[in-house]
Amino acid sequence: MSRMEGIYRKLFILSFLILEGATQDFGQTQFICTSVPKDMDLCTATLQNSGPGEDLKTTVMQLRETVLQQKETIMNQKETIRELTSKLSRCESQSLPEPGDSRAGGRRKETGSKNTMGDVSRGPSETLAQLGQTLQTLKQRLENLEQFSRNNNSAQTNSLKDLLQNKIDDMEKQVLSRVNTLEESKSGQRNETDQRGRVESTLTSLHQRITDLEKGQKDNRPLDKFQLTFPLRTNYMFAKVKKSLPEMYAFTVCMWIKSNASPGVGTPFSYAVPAQANELVLIEWGNNPMEILINDKVAKLPFLINDGKWHHICVTWTTRDGVWEAFQDGVLRGNGENLAPYHPIKPHGVLVLGQEQDTLGGGFDATQAFVGELANFNMWDKKLSTGEIYNLATCSNKAQVGNVFSWSETSIEIYGGATKWTFEPCRQIN
Repeated sequence: MSRMEGIYRKLFILSFLILEGATQDFGQTQFICTSVPKDMDLCTATLQNSGPGEDLKTTVMQLRETVLQQKETIMNQKETIRELTSKLSRCESQSLPEPGDSRAGGRRKETGSKNTMGDVSRGPSETLAQLGQTLQTLKQRLENLEQFSRNNNSAQTNSLKDLLQNKIDDMEKQVLSRVNTLEESKSGQRNETDQRGRVESTLTSLHQRITDLEKGQKDNRPLDKFQLTFPLRTNYMFAKVKKSLPEMYAFTVCMWIKSNASPGVGTPFSYAVPAQANELVLIEWGNNPMEILINDKVAKLPFLINDGKWHHICVTWTTRDGVWEAFQDGVLRGNGENLAPYHPIKPHGVLVLGQEQDTLGGGFDATQAFVGELANFNMWDKKLSTGEIYNLATCSNKAQVGNVFSWSETSIEIYGGATKWTFEPCRQIN
């Protein structure tokens, strides 16, 4: 082989390596040939020549660096996936006694532990199918409990009911967490979205049927003795008030709230109307303080509530001069004016608990979702006095209920896995 042929061969191999190592689209390219003295080494000649030869060397080095960087990125992503996989917990599978089982007196058969969440290494579609199968199993066990409840009206029923409720609550948190992870990694696949919807539907059905089982207990308690729990930051877990608000030239809104979410507790409530998504919103987003929005105008509120304890908060406002006041635990913490002055709150909107609306009744953003517990949400079309607000915060028998919206289980609908629990303010706080 002549020396010139050897040079041509080296150039061919170098060109092949460039094409093989490239992982990005650099647009149109061209080959440039440079004459080299017969007796001079190829690498020496390349270093001595400027122009195309130097550009070729630079391109090779850049491509090599790019490939190394992408390999490092891939390794980091694989490590992240392994860490997420290792954090998935295993659920204990405990069987309920059949309706005629003589061991029903608060005892249950020991079955050991098994992974009811499916194999982590499976594909997302297969994993979601496993989640659905797990929930279907819980549903069948709940049917057994319902049958047993009808046949045996005793304290044993309540014991089994509590057992199943705790089991479903634990399962719900793990299922929703897994669904969120899969949704983030495979948000573009329609079949996984459909399966996620079926899982959410099953969760909602389970909680509704638990509510039906507790119907006898509800008959013996006031309809306002309950709380809503939002355990995860999602874009589909919320509660919706069944009726809209009237036009208001003043308002007071009060609630009991508990959260330790960080950063920001999220959006306890939002009210949107057709022409304005931020007609009336209470939100604490990111590292910002809690804010009240009226017609998209903002006032910062001096609330400090993300300590994991129950707090009673109230906000009052009047359209005249846009005067507002903020109360925490019955004490005035701040006030101001010029908040959307002379703008009445518009009617015919949608009132949502737990999510901020970007469109009428929707457009939820998981980063703005409320995480925590909420109870006794009431609203008036007037400004309550300091004494009236203090009565609410101290659970006085003189406390009023909202004349625009009063807290009642029959007035709201829950979606996406939000739950209802028995709650009495001042008896259960902190």
